[in-house]
Amino acid sequence: MTDPTVPSLGGLRRTAATYARDLTERVIWTFLAAAASVALAAGPADMLNASFWQGTAAAGIAAAVSLVKGLVARAVGDRHSASTAPGV
Repeated sequence: MTDPTVPSLGGLRRTAATYARDLTERVIWTFLAAAASVALAAGPADMLNASFWQGTAAAGIAAAVSLVKGLVARAVGDRHSASTAPGV
C-alpha cells in the first residue's frame, strides 16, 4: 500500500512543472512591476539617479501592482491562487 502523503512520480513531475510555471510568472511580473514603478516614480529620463523617496515610491508602486495583479488573477484564474498560470 502506498503512503498518501508521499507524491507519486507523476504527481511530483506535475508539482515541479506547476512550481516552475508559477515561479516564471512571478519573476516576469515582478520585473515588469519594478521597471514600470521606477519609470513612474523617478521619471524615464532620471531613473538611474532616483532619490531615496523616489526609490521608496517605486517600491510602494511595485507592491500595489503586485496586489492588483493577485486580485485580477483570482478573478481570471483559480479562486484559490494569486497566479495567472493555468493549473497553479
